[in-house]
Amino acid sequence: MSDTPPRVEPDELHAFVDGQLDPQRLPAVLAWLQADPAGAARVASWQAQRLALRRAAREIERELARDATPAALSGIVAGHRARSRRRAQAWQALAAGLLLAVGGLGGWWAARAAAGGEGARLAGSPAFVREAVAAHVVYVPERRHPVEVGADEEAHLVQWLGRRLGTPLKAPALQARGFRLLGGRLLPGDGTPRAQFMYEDAGGRRLTLFVSVFRAGEGPTETAFRSMRDGPRETFYWVEARQGYALSAELPAGELLPLAREVHAQLAR
Repeated sequence: MSDTPPRVEPDELHAFVDGQLDPQRLPAVLAWLQADPAGAARVASWQAQRLALRRAAREIERELARDATPAALSGIVAGHRARSRRRAQAWQALAAGLLLAVGGLGGWWAARAAAGGEGARLAGSPAFVREAVAAHVVYVPERRHPVEVGADEEAHLVQWLGRRLGTPLKAPALQARGFRLLGGRLLPGDGTPRAQFMYEDAGGRRLTLFVSVFRAGEGPTETAFRSMRDGPRETFYWVEARQGYALSAELPAGELLPLAREVHAQLAR
């Protein structure tokens, strides 16, 4: 198979940033980003700017609705600009980490999508599942900083993530099944942040629980408990009300399924 990355048009890169890319073209775009770090950094900056502008616009609208004075508005805009710079840096770091950690994932997806295999199923899965798999691939190999807040601050972690996602959250207890909580982190999303909890067993195997909260009317229409495999990774995912959950691990489906059922049961209580 040729090592030449597939041709990707500029319009497709912008569609990728806007969340409008044809799912069948996702493997090709990922392969191109993998092969062109400079291009990937440019696309990451577009995405950072888009998200920062959308968030700033919503926050300014909320402030204006509270009859902010012109002087106060100047302060608001200045604050948004400072926060936008920080968000852009965070997005660029995430994109760089994704390129380093994913390795050959883009090419792997491209090959299987062309054959209608597992890569095509991943490309056709809900957006939050694709985000979950990408975040899993990025952070599970990390040894020094796999989480942002450790399990020794579990109460603070759950409260902080719940506040940022705008809904109460739980970190399921999986010690009885051999997995202890390592901690979690806040992740960027399209308009709303995401949360990731990470667990590890005595053998060093890790699994992640990804949580996404959908805006009203924007969640997937399919809510059933489903599974998907991409290479060594198995992911079980489901939707409850306005929340999407994805449990991912490099485990056989038969081993991950009882864990997914336990997580599902605890979150439903």
